[in-house]
Amino acid sequence: ATNWVNTELKGKGAEIAALAEKGKKNFIGNEVKGKTLGVIGLGAIGAQVANTAIDLGMNVIGYDPFLSVDAAWSLNREVKHAETLDALFAKSDYITVHVPETPDTKGLISAQTIKNMKDGVKIINLARGGLVNNEDILVALESGKVGCLVTDFAAEELLNKKNVVCFPHLGASTPEAEENCAIMAVKELRQFLETGAIKNSVNFPKCKMDSAIPAGGTRLCIAHKNVPNMIAQFTSVLGEAKLNISGMIDQNRADLAYALIDVDGKVNDDSIAALAKIDGVITVRPIYA
Repeated sequence: ATNWVNTELKGKGAEIAALAEKGKKNFIGNEVKGKTLGVIGLGAIGAQVANTAIDLGMNVIGYDPFLSVDAAWSLNREVKHAETLDALFAKSDYITVHVPETPDTKGLISAQTIKNMKDGVKIINLARGGLVNNEDILVALESGKVGCLVTDFAAEELLNKKNVVCFPHLGASTPEAEENCAIMAVKELRQFLETGAIKNSVNFPKCKMDSAIPAGGTRLCIAHKNVPNMIAQFTSVLGEAKLNISGMIDQNRADLAYALIDVDGKVNDDSIAALAKIDGVITVRPIYA
């Protein structure tokens, strides 16, 4: 619409106002109020999108098999949860994707999944380009199965295509966002160094102990392969050293896992070396209170 005003009305002089009013019929769209939005991925961004859509009067269905407790608490209680992606696809007028690109999510929007969506569905992908199979979606756009694709991942095959809205991947492209990202990175790195907590890692799981390191104690931060019997081996080493475990958490993500173990008393170098020698251990880092 902006391009139309700036190009088609240029030089029309006194007629501009009337022509602009008349031309609005060329840009009639649909109201979102009362429509159903499917949100795939209910992390920090997805949850905010879901809540905002509720405020706009939309019905919202969310899908996230790995929904964290923090994200769940932040969700508007009117957001409905889909047990499967197909359940979300079947009911959504609009679908927005907010998940990382992994081998499991690459091509999430493809011919195989599009066939399960409502006719004329509008798809929004502002997460990762590889989540959408562009060739499949162009076929679906041509047939009318997909009504529109909005994305900020430009690709040659998407340019100048009907019903494709493509713009730069703006993301955090504001002075405020860039500053906030820098502050967040410093805070999270400091938290990792001081407490062992991991947050917003690309390849490691989110992991945090709610309690402080015991006074005079040790927190062991152990990165290891996600294989059976690792925890039993950790506790065996500490038990042989007569060390009491006061708290523990172990989280995994794909092939990697990360454990935080609080121990009453100081863990000596021999015990740390014994832990590091366990097959499957990547790193062992002690934090002393």
